[in-house]
Amino acid sequence: MSEEFEKPVKRRFIAGAVCPRCSEMDKIVNYKMGDKNYRECVACGFKDEIRLQATARELDTRVNKTKEREVEETAVKILQPPGDKN
Repeated sequence: MSEEFEKPVKRRFIAGAVCPRCSEMDKIVNYKMGDKNYRECVACGFKDEIRLQATARELDTRVNKTKEREVEETAVKILQPPGDKN
């Protein structure tokens, strides 16, 4: 069966989206057919494929750090420079 004749599973309106062809706001729907994502304007019929970018890896913070990523802490001894009487 061709993708052109498949029914989209679920169509969702994208709030605030503006159609690149007719400039109507709130007329763009997003849906998935097979393994591809599409956007379509319900006002003028504009349709194109959305190519989603891979998400970037989350930066390590103290909140999401796991035990495997922790660095061993060591004590540091601060030395007085020679000739300093304090």
